[in-house]
Amino acid sequence: MSNCSGKRRRLQSAGVRGWGLSFGLVLWVAAACGGAGGAAVQSAAESPRPMPEDIRAVDTSPWVIASESRREEVRTGIDVLAASGFEILAGKRVGLITNHTGRDRKGKSTIDLLHDAPGAQLVALFGPEHGIRGEAEAGERVASGRDARTGLPIHSLYGATRKPTPEMLAGLDVLVFDIQDIGARYYTYVWTMALAMRAAAEVGLEFVVLDRPNPLGGVVVQGNVLDPAYSSFVGLYPVPMRHGLTAGELARLLNEEHGIGVKLTVVPVSGWRRDLWYDETGLPWTPPSPNIPSLESALHYPGTCLFEGTNLSVGRGTDAAFQQIGAPWLDAETLATRLNALELPGVRFEAIDFTPIAPGDGKFGGERVRGVRFIATNRERYDPTRAAIAALVEIRRLHPDRLSWRESHFDRLAGTDRLRRGIIAGASVAELTAGWDAAIHEFEEKRSAYLLYR
Repeated sequence: MSNCSGKRRRLQSAGVRGWGLSFGLVLWVAAACGGAGGAAVQSAAESPRPMPEDIRAVDTSPWVIASESRREEVRTGIDVLAASGFEILAGKRVGLITNHTGRDRKGKSTIDLLHDAPGAQLVALFGPEHGIRGEAEAGERVASGRDARTGLPIHSLYGATRKPTPEMLAGLDVLVFDIQDIGARYYTYVWTMALAMRAAAEVGLEFVVLDRPNPLGGVVVQGNVLDPAYSSFVGLYPVPMRHGLTAGELARLLNEEHGIGVKLTVVPVSGWRRDLWYDETGLPWTPPSPNIPSLESALHYPGTCLFEGTNLSVGRGTDAAFQQIGAPWLDAETLATRLNALELPGVRFEAIDFTPIAPGDGKFGGERVRGVRFIATNRERYDPTRAAIAALVEIRRLHPDRLSWRESHFDRLAGTDRLRRGIIAGASVAELTAGWDAAIHEFEEKRSAYLLYR
C-alpha cells in the first residue's frame, strides 16, 4: 500500500472524507498524491455535510485536524502551501502572479517564500493593476521590470497587455496566483486571474490559486448581475457587484461555468468560515490598493465605486476613500437628510466636508468638497449597492443640471446601461433594483457547487 493511500485512509477513518476544505485537508492529500488540481478540489467539496462531532486528531503530518469546538487559526493558502513543504510545486518552473498583499501570516512575501522553496523553481513574476508593490494609482499603466531582491523578471499585466502572452509563459510549468481580493466585481485582481487562467489553458500550464479570505465574508451576495454585453476589465463575467466568493471559489466557478478549462488547483484557507469578516480572522490588514486603506472602505466599495462613473468624488486623496462621496456644488445637508429619511438598513449618512490631496482621479484636488459620509451601523444588514443607488437617485433629484456621467465607464461598472438611463428618467430605487433578488438567487444556486468553505 502506498503512503498516499495510507493518508487517505487515515483522513477517511477520522470522518473527514468530502468535508474539511476549511481545514485544507482533502485537497492537500489529493494534491500531494498526484491528483489533478481541479478534480481534487471538486471531489473535496462534493459533500457539504457537517464535520462529525467526535472527530479526533490523527497523525497526518503536515495536515492538522482540529476539533470543531475550537476555533482554528486562520491561515491563508500560502501558509498552507508552506506547511506542506511546497509539495505540489516540486520540480516545477513557477510563474507567480502577486503583489504586496501576497504574504504569509507572519508578513513574509510569497515571492521570497517561493524563491527559497525547496524543490520549486520560481522563474518569473507577474504584476496586476497598481503594480507588484501596490503603489500605482487606479488605471495607471504599469511597466515591466525586474525584482530587486531576486533578480527575476516582472511582467506587467496592466500595461501593454492584461493577459499573459505565450512569450511570457514560455518555459513555465505552472502559474500561481496569490493576491488579496476584496469581494467586489469592479476590483480587477480577479479578472487578472481569469485572463491568466485563460492564457495558461491555451498553452497547457497548470494554474494554482493560493486562496485568501473574502474580507466581506462569504455569506452575503448583493447588487445586480453583470450583463455580458458590458463585459470589461471591471467585470469580465456575469457576477454580482458583491459576489461573496473567495478568489479560489470564483476561479472554480469561472473554470467550469465559462469553459476556461485550465488544470486548476485551489490551495484553500485553513480555519476560515463564510461568516467571518476580515477583522475576525486575526490576519493583518494590508491595504490591497492605495485607495482601499481599511476594511471600512472595502465594505462601502461595492456601492460607492459606482460614483467613479460620475462627476462626484469618491474621496480619493483622503484617508476615507470610498466611504464618502461629494462635489463642491453638492447640497450635502439636504442629501444626508433625505437619505436618512429612507431608513435603509444598517447605514446612516452624515454631511461632511473634505479636501482631496492629489487625488488619482483628478477630481477636486485641493478644493473644499461638500460630501456625505456613508457610516455602517450594522454591517450584517447593510447593502452598500442599494445605498449607492439611493444616493444617486436623490442627487439626481437635487441637482438634475449638475450631476453628469462618464457614460461608458459608469455603464461598465454598473454592468448595464439600464441603471443610468433609469436614474435619468426618474425611476425609484425599487424600480431600479427590480429583478436584482431573482438574479442573485440564480447566481447563488450556481455558485453553490463551487464553494469551499461552510
